[in-house]
Amino acid sequence: MSDIDPEAFDGAETGLFAHLIELRARLIRALAGLLLVFVCLLPFANKLYGWFAQPLLDKLPKGGQLIAVEVASPFFAPLKLAFFVAVFAVMPWLLYQAWAFVAPGLYKREKRLALPLLLSAMLLFYGGCAFAFFVVLPSVFGFLAQVTPDGVAMMTDINAYLDFVLVIFLAFGISFELPVALVILVMLGWVTPKQLSEWRGYAIVGIFIVAAVITPPDVISQLLLAIPMCLLYEAGILAAKLVGRTRGAES
Repeated sequence: MSDIDPEAFDGAETGLFAHLIELRARLIRALAGLLLVFVCLLPFANKLYGWFAQPLLDKLPKGGQLIAVEVASPFFAPLKLAFFVAVFAVMPWLLYQAWAFVAPGLYKREKRLALPLLLSAMLLFYGGCAFAFFVVLPSVFGFLAQVTPDGVAMMTDINAYLDFVLVIFLAFGISFELPVALVILVMLGWVTPKQLSEWRGYAIVGIFIVAAVITPPDVISQLLLAIPMCLLYEAGILAAKLVGRTRGAES
């Protein structure tokens, strides 16, 4: 004979079913918000791409322009950009839906820690993308325009340009999450703020290696990533110390 209580089993099954319904509702709301913004951006897709391509166009020689190598590129490249802009714009809405699903299962103390981390991660990612667009890309394209050999016309494909810039955005957005990553490591007990301070030299060397790998091969671009990451490492140490003091006071 089984010792499983049928009523307890039914209750667990009902709870799981309720969670699945809630998850489906949150996913539908998230996708509906994304689709709505995407549809609203479609009429402006070409203008968005023109603005998006400005950092490169400003550095091209007089009369320089982007080209479309593939037949359907003039249609699909702006469409692809409009989708990524929609994702970027509705990220707070998507994160809210995820938070609304997860939050009821968290303790009060966990909510107080998770919500600031979530907001900080979102703002830092936005900050990294903005820094890449307004500071890094003009520098990178200026360098590339200067090293272009004589007799070679710098004419970039619109799809290749879009993919390149999106990779740069992703690299800088993730790199700017360094303080959040350090705080999470401290909260998990894997490291301490004292250890992070002691490892500062190794961290700086690692940061410059990462910057050399993910940026174009010019010193300016590497410094534009490495210096903010070093500052963010210091900010992460300070935030980790603050979190450690807060947890110590609560305990």
